[in-house]
Amino acid sequence: MKFAFSTLGVPGLPIPDVLALAAGTGYQGVELRAHPEEPVHPGIGPRERAAVVEEFQRAGIEILTVAGYVRVATADADEERLRQEMDELLGLAGDLGASFVRVFPGGGDQPAAEADATAARRLGAAAERAADVGVRILLETHDSHRTGAAAARVLGPVGHKHVGALWDVMHTWLGGEAPATTHAALAPYLGYVQVKDIASAEDTTPLALGAGVLPLGECLALLDDDSWVCWEYEKRWYPGAEELPGLLAAGREHLEGLV
Repeated sequence: MKFAFSTLGVPGLPIPDVLALAAGTGYQGVELRAHPEEPVHPGIGPRERAAVVEEFQRAGIEILTVAGYVRVATADADEERLRQEMDELLGLAGDLGASFVRVFPGGGDQPAAEADATAARRLGAAAERAADVGVRILLETHDSHRTGAAAARVLGPVGHKHVGALWDVMHTWLGGEAPATTHAALAPYLGYVQVKDIASAEDTTPLALGAGVLPLGECLALLDDDSWVCWEYEKRWYPGAEELPGLLAAGREHLEGLV
């Protein structure tokens, strides 16, 4: 099993420092949060992109994902703008050599069947572009489609190998779905798994892995040996949470102990 962490846990940290953390704590990959407040986002040019690729290659660390914020099920989205944002994310991921682009559902503003159809249509429209640049688009289990069953309602109709699922274990747990049920629903589409830990459904402040209530061991036991597991520590949204760098090595060791 291979391990990565998300730059959401170290917001705004320069890429050389991110890579030093990854290499120094035993992580093989990084999930890059693609937001304008971060060093890597769709607005950077060819020279900056090439420099990022060179830095990652020199460090021997993989760019696992470009984590975007496109919401594919939102009813009132500007279709042309959404298509452009998706294309920009895919172009960035292709230039960086990332395996995946992360998108959200965001379809809580319409009935479930309509949200499913909207998301499937948009993902299907982007699938060939994803194939052209050698990237898979992953729909995260989140917001309106937080369970594996809900995500599968979208991904089944898309039916394209360059569109898949990102299993966020917190959201499926909050949705009341058992790990085995989630895995059964997502297995045909699964790109990788995001892990985290929290104290309770009422308190989702990020904790060190193993310090909370999420069934991480059950989830990892269901995965293949060559699967990617990424720690998404949501420091960006919880500034009072403990700093991630001091937790990374123990977090990796905890995950390795579970498998």
